[in-house]
Amino acid sequence: MFEVNPMRTRIAVIATISAALLLPASSGYAQTPEKAATLTIAGHAGEAKLLQIDGKSYVEIETLARLTKGTLSFKDNRTTLTLPPADAAAPAPQPQVKAGFSRTFVQAGIEELGSIREWRTGIVGAVAKNVPLSEEWASAQHRQAEKNLALASAAVSTDDDRSAFPLLTSEFDNMQKLSDLYLALRTRSAAMSPDNFGNGSLEEQILSCAKGFVAMTETRQFQDQASCH
Repeated sequence: MFEVNPMRTRIAVIATISAALLLPASSGYAQTPEKAATLTIAGHAGEAKLLQIDGKSYVEIETLARLTKGTLSFKDNRTTLTLPPADAAAPAPQPQVKAGFSRTFVQAGIEELGSIREWRTGIVGAVAKNVPLSEEWASAQHRQAEKNLALASAAVSTDDDRSAFPLLTSEFDNMQKLSDLYLALRTRSAAMSPDNFGNGSLEEQILSCAKGFVAMTETRQFQDQASCH
């Protein structure tokens, strides 16, 4: 008697192919081999000789166990073929590592730097010309830069994107500090000049970070920018 473990088998055709393997050699039937063929099993290497007799197909049980990486056990007049679990038949595919910057992230990052540049240029020009800017204007610039930063966050799809996004966040935060500094000084003084603004180091950091980010995206690989921190 031949039995395939129903809980672990994955090849339904095995039972049909092997059902007659243990028929007695002297069964009284005239079984003349008609032709020989081969059996292959999807997902398994190798092949087995398939013998066709009187319209039926037969294969050696030992060969079948070898092809499927199964095990045979014998007890009394019972032979059991145990197949490996489905997840052991083939190795799990390895996830592909995405390297470099994605096109959408680079575009969103450039948009963010553009909104920050407009924000910064407006403040620097207002100080140079002694033309006051309102809090409403600063708030509008903040909202636009914040929107573009969110779009850049949504565009992150590679490891390099994820590494570079904090640099954009730091650039946004530094620009907000510059804007808050300007509004605080404007509130205290009606007249303002580049000398009493005192924003040189912060503005230079914002400019350097933007240039470094653009240069980095041109190489398509992440490189940390100290000026962005």
